[in-house]
Amino acid sequence: MTSDTSSVGRALKALLPELDRDRGMLVLAPNGTVNTGVVQGDQRNVSSSGAIPDGPGTPVRQGPVRAKDLQVARRRFVPSTTFEAGLVALESGILFLVGEPGTGRLTLALNLLAHRHDDPTLIQIDGAVDLARWRPRPQGVHGYLVMEPSAPFALRPWELSDLEAALAAADARLVIVVPDVPGPTRFLERDFGGQVVRHRSPDPAEVFATHFADSCPEARDRARILELLGPDFLSSVLPAGLPPGYAARAAETVSRPGAVSEVRPAEEVLACLASAEAQELLARAEHDPELLTHLLSVCVYGGLDRDIVVERAAALLVAARPGPDTGSVDPGRRVPMGDPGFRLVRQRPLRDILRDVGAHCAPGNGPETVAFFWPAVGEAVWDVVCREHTELLPLLHDWLGRTGPTAQEIERAGRAMAGMVVRTGGRALGLVQELALSTGGPGFEVAARSLGMAAIDPGVVHKVHSLLQEWSDASDTALRSAVAYACRSDLGGVEAEHALKLLHSAVNRGGDDPEDTSVALTVAETLMQRFAAGDSATRETITRHLAAWREAEDMAGLVACLAFPVLVDFDPAWFGGRMLAGGTTASDIVELVLRGLNEAASYPSMRDTLLAWCNGPDEASRPDPAVEELFVRLVDSRQHGFLRLLLSIERGGDAMPGKDLAAGCLTEWRSRNQPQQTD
Repeated sequence: MTSDTSSVGRALKALLPELDRDRGMLVLAPNGTVNTGVVQGDQRNVSSSGAIPDGPGTPVRQGPVRAKDLQVARRRFVPSTTFEAGLVALESGILFLVGEPGTGRLTLALNLLAHRHDDPTLIQIDGAVDLARWRPRPQGVHGYLVMEPSAPFALRPWELSDLEAALAAADARLVIVVPDVPGPTRFLERDFGGQVVRHRSPDPAEVFATHFADSCPEARDRARILELLGPDFLSSVLPAGLPPGYAARAAETVSRPGAVSEVRPAEEVLACLASAEAQELLARAEHDPELLTHLLSVCVYGGLDRDIVVERAAALLVAARPGPDTGSVDPGRRVPMGDPGFRLVRQRPLRDILRDVGAHCAPGNGPETVAFFWPAVGEAVWDVVCREHTELLPLLHDWLGRTGPTAQEIERAGRAMAGMVVRTGGRALGLVQELALSTGGPGFEVAARSLGMAAIDPGVVHKVHSLLQEWSDASDTALRSAVAYACRSDLGGVEAEHALKLLHSAVNRGGDDPEDTSVALTVAETLMQRFAAGDSATRETITRHLAAWREAEDMAGLVACLAFPVLVDFDPAWFGGRMLAGGTTASDIVELVLRGLNEAASYPSMRDTLLAWCNGPDEASRPDPAVEELFVRLVDSRQHGFLRLLLSIERGGDAMPGKDLAAGCLTEWRSRNQPQQTD
């Protein structure tokens, strides 16, 4: 015998309307099996739970909005054009408010529902409730709020119409807050048109001012606090696009008694905000590799191209995966979009990931860049990682050592590694040495940069200098090259006197192998960089040390001969001033010129530099007085290299610089070689 299920349904609806409203818990099983129990005959098995009813008589997973929360939301609300558009759309009874989390959606929704009511009664409904079957209470409620329903796009037009009628009968309004997902949101706008309003964050400065006034009612106190914080504080703490929650947090922090002191108040407030944000972000990402890798990547590479940040996050996740492939990625290799790391890292939209780690994409003249809203958050996160998650340090060192090939990425990786050295009190120096020895590509440069930058910190400078001295005496060329690079002045930490001693050790420890020659070239490059960037005292220090180097017949002496002409050519005016001033530096210059002319390898460059110097400024007819003084002292030395120079000038064409000066020097030279006449 067949069963007329439709007639059964009608009967059931008439007899048990409260069950019919929850068809999800209703089972009609004539001659069927339900779970593990056998139902025989023309019987019905109805299962329901009183814990989650869904009818107008009994609220389902919903409850009143706390009066305190509503009062605060109304006091601190910053109206915007979205508010006016929302009021217009809400006249139909239902509003779909589209926006991203953290942009003030909840505050806006509560104010829309409470509008024109002195003491409104508002109910928040759980997002899991099926709105197609939900109905409002007959009376006593002014508005209902649903935050991110599980199926916001399942409502059909006729179901929405029924819901509007029920809300109109109850004299209530409903706001449904929907996440801004591009595809589905377009469908929502297509189906429901004017009832869909996109939320835009209010101006962070207005949010700050409103919250500040609420937390600190006295205008005189607010003015005093802002005066202590200085004129640049608000622009630094309230960048464009800052989510309202951040602005509110800043206002609450500066309003807290004792938060703003007389000494460095702005720095202290920013540090406090960054520290709290860092703790929250790390707690959020603790069990979420997707967030953690992006968080650490933004800490290191924040401010660079978005693709770099994402690539480095993918590389970190690949490096962290257990298995035979761990660490097999070539140093500096770009992780392709098809790499498993990308598939693991990008489980959700990038904008959602960045929002969850407190970062954002900032459009510029070129590609989009990624950065924290508050840059100090990156350093604060690094503080927590080095203090509370030391088990991550070996992995992070390996990851940083395999950074991308661009100068910006290498600089950022070195800076981050230096931060680890400083924050661990020098305990991470062993990891830096492992990196310099085991990694090709940018690894040694990252290690060198980290040491140069770490040497700025007084707490670890002695440990860093000790390690650099050890490396400068090592047989391994990678370590000595790292020392030479770490001594660059743009890294900031190794002062000139100590740097020249380290460079001397590094260049003299090797032999004539190609790798040792590479160390010598790196030393020469560092000398040139330090001279070009240095002040007069630094340049005198370099000249003095090079003069000492040239005395020995070793690799350091050869480097001094080859580097010195380049230094003179870079700034002949400085050397001219030192020559005319006399003293030790002038003597050092003379000795270095002589050695450069006497050495076969350096003679051509030393000759060309002196000829250019002979031209003087703007190729004046008369040589620079400093060159004349130099040549007079060179004649007194009577060295073969200088004689070679004078003869080459004499034999040159009329356009040869320094003809008259060389002729005078040759006359003086020859006169001294004439035998003395006796009576």
